[in-house]
Amino acid sequence: MFDSGVGGLTVARAVIDLLPRENLIYFGDTARLPYGPRPLEEVRKFALEIMDGLVEEDVKLLVVACNSAASAALADARDRYTVPVVSVIEPGVKAAVAATRNRRIGLIGTHATVASGSYEAAVRASNANVELFSQACPRFVDFVERGDTTSEELVTLAAEYLEPLARAGIDTLILACTHYPLLSGVLQYVAGDDVVLISSAEATATEVFARLKDDHLLNPARRRAVHRFVASSEEGAFSDLGRRFLGPEFGRVEHRPWDKA
Repeated sequence: MFDSGVGGLTVARAVIDLLPRENLIYFGDTARLPYGPRPLEEVRKFALEIMDGLVEEDVKLLVVACNSAASAALADARDRYTVPVVSVIEPGVKAAVAATRNRRIGLIGTHATVASGSYEAAVRASNANVELFSQACPRFVDFVERGDTTSEELVTLAAEYLEPLARAGIDTLILACTHYPLLSGVLQYVAGDDVVLISSAEATATEVFARLKDDHLLNPARRRAVHRFVASSEEGAFSDLGRRFLGPEFGRVEHRPWDKA
């Protein structure tokens, strides 16, 4: 599993909870974050480099726990590797389609995710009769990473970002960035109780279980799983933020260059 930084640890948390026997390698590309403002072709290059390194670790499944990377490189990854590749995009769309009542779904994410049109493509592929309304919310990541999930400044910003989606009449909101679940209190407060928030983390973990089950890849061992956390730089923030995103399972962080993921 990989992300540009710590955000994907929300997905890791959900996978560990659902699949406690499965060993996990998590790679955070902290040397080159954030991915969101970067051109999609550059993000694609980074993502494939990292996945090449993870495949060399003899993994049985890859999770692209980064919306920007999934938007840029998912199709290439599925052509490139023989192991299954799960992203945060399709599970989130599937959950949103199941949840919406008025068929009007909102999406918030980084500029890269919104510009890619990847969620629109996933909605079309689902053949569901829904409309998708997207809004880039680039400043949210900064708030999460400095530990601000409740301030009045954040509430004001959330109201500004969500106002076009409210006008569109959405009843379901996809949090298309792995940082955003940590803002669910503020987002629910601003959006209102009638709007269902969809976190891709839980939906992605369910998809991981299904793929491992269907492909007969579930770990039968009863011993405690081993989790490794790797970062591409020695930034101390990875460890500090990691404990907030993942919890007590977040252990020692290995440091490796991005090209040796």
